[in-house]
Amino acid sequence: MDALHRSLLLHLLTCLGQHAYAVINGEKAAEGSMRYMVSVQNRTNHHVCGGFLIREDFVVTAAHCDDTDITHVVVSTHDLKKADGQKISIKEKHKHPSYTAVGKGYDIMLLKLSKKATLDNSIRTIPLPRPTENIRDGTQCRVAGWGSTRTGGAVVDELRVVDVSIIKLRACEKLWNGYLPAHVICAGGYQTNKGFCQGDNGGPLVCNGKAVGVASFNKNKNCVSDAPNVYTDISKYITWINGVIEHGTCRQHKPPEQESCTKFCYIKQ
Repeated sequence: MDALHRSLLLHLLTCLGQHAYAVINGEKAAEGSMRYMVSVQNRTNHHVCGGFLIREDFVVTAAHCDDTDITHVVVSTHDLKKADGQKISIKEKHKHPSYTAVGKGYDIMLLKLSKKATLDNSIRTIPLPRPTENIRDGTQCRVAGWGSTRTGGAVVDELRVVDVSIIKLRACEKLWNGYLPAHVICAGGYQTNKGFCQGDNGGPLVCNGKAVGVASFNKNKNCVSDAPNVYTDISKYITWINGVIEHGTCRQHKPPEQESCTKFCYIKQ
C-alpha cells in the first residue's frame, strides 16, 4: 500500500471513531413485535449496543461493542426504563479472530450467555441467512435499536425501528471512495433521512424475516451522510458461527474436514 492510500485509510478510520451508531427518523416499535432484540449492557446497567438472540443461549452483536466492557444482556424488554426484561450475564465472548478495529471488517461477536433465555410469547430467536444468500439491491429491510434519534443525540428508552433499502455493494464502494472492508452490506443513511445511529450498533439488519447484517459503522459519526451505513454481512460468517456454537473454544486438533471451522474458532476470553 503506497503512502497516499495509507494516509486515506488512516483518515477514514479516524472518521469512523471508536464506536458505531441508533435509529434515525424511525418510529416506536410495537411492543412484542421484535422479540429477538437484546440490549447489551455494561456493569453499571447502561445500554451499550444492540444485539439479537439466535439461540436460547447465544446472542450476536458487533465485536467493537466490547470496547466498553460489556457484562450482561437484557432480553424480553421494550422500554429499558421499565427494567422488566430478563437480565442474563455473559459467560463467554467470541470475537471473530480477524477483528482488529471498527471499520476494518470482521465486526461480529457471539456472546454465550450464562443460562438459556426462556423462549415464550415475549422472547423469540431470529433465523440467520444461508451462506450463499444474497440480498438484492433495493430490498426493503428493517433496523431497530435503542440508540439516538439524531446525530449526537441521547439514546432512547423505547425500542425504535426504521425501514432502510439495500444499496448495491459496488455503488456503495464508490461512495466510500473504495475503502470498504470485506464482507459488508450497505443500507440506508444515504440520500435518505433514515438509518442507524449511536447506540444501535450491534443490532440486526432484518430482511425477509432473517437477520442478514450487524450494524457496524457510518461515516464521520453522522447517521445520515454522503455514504451509506455499513453492516457486517452475516452470510459470510455462518461457518464460524456454527463452529463457535458447536465447539465453543478452539480445539487444538480437528479432522481435516473441519479445517475451516478450526480457522474461525476463537479462544474463550
